[in-house]
Amino acid sequence: MDKKLEEKLKDLKNYISRIDYMYSALAVFSWDDMVNAPHKAVEYRSSVSGYLAGELYKLKTSEEVKKFIDFFEGSKDELDEVMLATLDNLKRDYYRTKKIPDNEYQEYTKECSISLAAWQEAKNKNDFEIFKPHLEKVLDFNKKFVDYWGYEGNKYNALLDDYEPGITTERLDKLFKEMKDGIMDVLGKIKRSGYTPKIDFFTKSFPKENQAKFSKLVLKKMEYDYEEAGRIDEYMHPFTTNFGNKDVRITTFYYENDFRSDLFSCIHEGGHAIYEQDIPDELQGTLLNRGASMGIHESQSRFYENIIGRGKAFWKYFYPEVKKMFEQFDGISFEEFYDGINYVEPSLIRTEADELTYSLHIIIRYEIEKMLINDEITVDELPKMWNEKYKEYLGVEPSNYAEGVLQDMHWADGSFGYFPSYALGNLYGAQFLNKMKKDMPDVDKDIASGNLGVVHNWLNDNIHKYGAIYKPAQLIKRVTGEELDSKYFIEYLNKKFEEIYYR
Repeated sequence: MDKKLEEKLKDLKNYISRIDYMYSALAVFSWDDMVNAPHKAVEYRSSVSGYLAGELYKLKTSEEVKKFIDFFEGSKDELDEVMLATLDNLKRDYYRTKKIPDNEYQEYTKECSISLAAWQEAKNKNDFEIFKPHLEKVLDFNKKFVDYWGYEGNKYNALLDDYEPGITTERLDKLFKEMKDGIMDVLGKIKRSGYTPKIDFFTKSFPKENQAKFSKLVLKKMEYDYEEAGRIDEYMHPFTTNFGNKDVRITTFYYENDFRSDLFSCIHEGGHAIYEQDIPDELQGTLLNRGASMGIHESQSRFYENIIGRGKAFWKYFYPEVKKMFEQFDGISFEEFYDGINYVEPSLIRTEADELTYSLHIIIRYEIEKMLINDEITVDELPKMWNEKYKEYLGVEPSNYAEGVLQDMHWADGSFGYFPSYALGNLYGAQFLNKMKKDMPDVDKDIASGNLGVVHNWLNDNIHKYGAIYKPAQLIKRVTGEELDSKYFIEYLNKKFEEIYYR
């Protein structure tokens, strides 16, 4: 590499670091808004967020960025894999952001902050009308952005590309139909089995401090560093945020009458956090110091939450620890506990859904988002459509807004196009599992002995250490040798639930 190119690469990394710093500043504000900030601070803090977003916009769309793009376009033959991916992401971010007017970018960021606060109030008061005008504004912004960006096929493709580059509604429709059909088939078998696991022992009184202690034990075994490179805080809707790989924070929520909620929230968010903590320092200043996509990110969190955390090997190690810490499980056998952890029943709340029916919650949201973006329904019609789809897909119907259309924060902060990532994560995760077991035939024995490090190491070696160097389609092919295929998830579900319900 000649000296001029080397100097230019150094300048680019320094410039990208400035963009990362601004993202981190906005992320700190967002985290603090949700975790710490008083309600009366919303208006001022949203203005600050809007200002910072304006500064970020300037950094991402400056003439300097265009000069970097032009320079490196003329030197592509001399760039390595990492810098080619950096150039690709730089161009994508520049042209995508440039198409949105500066004032609208700032106003949108400000409105999302206000909308999030309105959603919290609306959910607490079970009043959709409080949130509705804010949702309409956020939705209108997203529709305008779609028109600015342009799209091929369905309008929703433009939003999908923000979270899962390369995926389309045409591809998702096929994958999700296969997934839905497979889930409904397993659900039918479970109903016909006549077996109902006990779950009443999960809903006794579990003091918050005991729940927190056990969750930390699990997270430590998972190798999430919450002591020196992270935090665990409380928020009504658990999430993960990061400010570089040395500060990755998660939130959880404790229900005193449910042993499972906090635990699986922590395992899920811990999966996200480990991914971010594993991103190599060398990828700082490259736009690649993040997950490959939100679908790949969700594959890590849902892999830990379900495939590991609801797996038999996991509980062979942790159930004796549970028995030591919680007298509420005295007299409950391992089989009863394990079956109860994997209890299947269609329900209303996505975050509390069982592993089998969870993806149906996502498919509902995906279908509704497509309709909203394509003007097939209005925000006024949203609660009715939500209830109808829950009745059709899951056989349950919300009795209020809080357990219905107000249960998720995603639309409040403008994350249209994100929801499919959760179901894609299930698909990616099962395909990764298939390859992991080929590579490590004794992995279940390791897990049963409490050695979760072997899982972490495999995920890091195959996925985490690459950050966003590879697009999702490239990564799944690189790791497994195949394109994404729904069959692995369906096979996994069949095997697992047949063993429980037809024992």
